[in-house]
Amino acid sequence: MEILRCEHLTKIYGAGETQVTALDDVSFSVEKGEFVSVIGPSGSGKSTLLHILGGVDKPTSGKVFIDGTDMHALKEDGLAVFRRRQIGLVYQFYNLMPVLNVEENIALPHLLDGRELDRERLDSIIEHLGLTDRRYNLPSQLSGGQQQRVSIGRALYSHPAVLLCDEPTGNLDRKTGEEIVGLLKESNRSQKQTLILITHDEALAMQADRILYLEDGKIVKNEVLRHQI
Repeated sequence: MEILRCEHLTKIYGAGETQVTALDDVSFSVEKGEFVSVIGPSGSGKSTLLHILGGVDKPTSGKVFIDGTDMHALKEDGLAVFRRRQIGLVYQFYNLMPVLNVEENIALPHLLDGRELDRERLDSIIEHLGLTDRRYNLPSQLSGGQQQRVSIGRALYSHPAVLLCDEPTGNLDRKTGEEIVGLLKESNRSQKQTLILITHDEALAMQADRILYLEDGKIVKNEVLRHQI
């Protein structure tokens, strides 16, 4: 079952002599529960693609469908709600609220959406992430790996259709980074969570089901590594 589809995505910044084409007619689809890595050198368009898939930026032309919804056809308020409910975002630098504790950071998008707190799911996620004894700690009282675990929990809490990760291990040491990737893979396998991982690390990308290679804003290779079970 297709969960995400991009059609002829193009993103152009500037005009005239300063014009830059960050994405150039990019089209692909992702199946529900698939783990896809997007890899390419700096400036290849990886982050631009993630921002468009996440609804943070709009394409110059083209469409993004998530679970059948033409995301960028939504009005601003509708897009904000759609993002909170259907898209989970995990960034390199965590983006946690410094005045909120672990459980408050995890539940924040859900609460902003005006929905009642699902205490059972919150407890389950905190336990799965190994943060039970840290649930009332502020981000400043956590290690980098623990903060990234909170970021992952926040992204997963609302059962998003797609989880987007932008260099999630880039600010961590190798051992901690491997633990974070293990958590993401476990979520992908056990919950059939669709996962799109942006990275420049080929060894990390090779752990996915499929790799999209970006170069100069174009997909130059679409490589299937393993088929979903």
